[in-house]
Amino acid sequence: METKKLQDHDLALADEVIRLERVNPLTNEFLESIGFYWHTDEDKTPYVADELVVVSQKEADNYYDATNKLYDMFIEAGEHVIKNNLLHEIGIPFNIIDMVKQSWENDVHWHLYGRFDLAGGIGGKPIKLIEFNADTPTALFETAIVQWALLKVNKMDNRSQFNNIYEAIKENFKRLIVTNGDTENFTKNYNGWKILFSSIKGDIEDENTTKLLQAAANEAGFNTDFAFVDEVEFDTKEGIFKNDKNFEYWFKLIPWENIGIDEGDLALMLEEIMENQKAIILNPAYTLMFQSKAFMKILWDLYPNHPLLLETSYKPLENKKQVEKRIFGREGANTVILNEKNHIVAQEKGEYENFDPIYQEYVELLVDEENKSYQAGVFYAYEACGLGFRRGGLILNNYSKFVGHVIE
Repeated sequence: METKKLQDHDLALADEVIRLERVNPLTNEFLESIGFYWHTDEDKTPYVADELVVVSQKEADNYYDATNKLYDMFIEAGEHVIKNNLLHEIGIPFNIIDMVKQSWENDVHWHLYGRFDLAGGIGGKPIKLIEFNADTPTALFETAIVQWALLKVNKMDNRSQFNNIYEAIKENFKRLIVTNGDTENFTKNYNGWKILFSSIKGDIEDENTTKLLQAAANEAGFNTDFAFVDEVEFDTKEGIFKNDKNFEYWFKLIPWENIGIDEGDLALMLEEIMENQKAIILNPAYTLMFQSKAFMKILWDLYPNHPLLLETSYKPLENKKQVEKRIFGREGANTVILNEKNHIVAQEKGEYENFDPIYQEYVELLVDEENKSYQAGVFYAYEACGLGFRRGGLILNNYSKFVGHVIE
């Protein structure tokens, strides 16, 4: 990808910097021993930083409260989209629409986990929603496991993190059965249902992230198995199988928009399987609504000038610094930062140009003393459950680093 360098006069950097605490890095051997193999970027530099962002307890609490509030707003806005038939407006592929509606209307289609990307939150900077990775969020392994290991290896056990992601996801698996907040009744209601976990063959990050979720489901009490997507068998009348063994749940680390656009036959089979109530798919199809960046325009319409939101439109904003994004773009690809005169300040090329754009008011990210940008990522599994950071340039792309945190 190519990035246009920022000129000093185009955008002022934030006047306050975040605090970092240097720690001893985890060795590649240690990381691989816990299943984390994507520790080195293509330029041979470590992906995981040997520093931690210092966060106060109040700041951690604010991230927690803001994320919970945002999720409530997404639910209310989702109901608005469904009732007013706005799924086409936010870019949902036509062959996924019925599954979105079906999954929304029945509580058995439970949202397992997602990740909110947020600006601000430290040093008095207000928290602002950038987007919600609700369907197939990345950085789960590093946020839940790797940053915790950094504390342990550096003998910082007396310090703390906002990080109970693994336990929260484990409890949320139980809610697939109890469909409410009370997970104590899981054992009484569980009837041996099985979950098949799947990722694309050849991607070790996706595979081991999926297997981390499988481990959480095992600990929750489910019977589980793993199969690459091309090994899974689909029968519209009987359900989802591996080696003739039937599974009531299928977790797929494959974006719903990819299924709708690139795998039309699979989309049709999954719709019939859902209609025949032969399997439940995780994350549910309605998370594609939340995944669409166009959904943030719906939020702005419903909650104009809300302190957690940035103005978002389907058309360029007038006389404002703004960011142009593609509604299903990922890792910063096809993102453009524009100044008040609509001149390009920075941009990333990518493969998502065929998707419609949205325009979001620009907000400065947190920065360190070297003017590197930081974006908070807060995972959500029934409630906000963990914080991590991505570090990079003005546009955070697939070369961004993961930075853990410590609560002082």
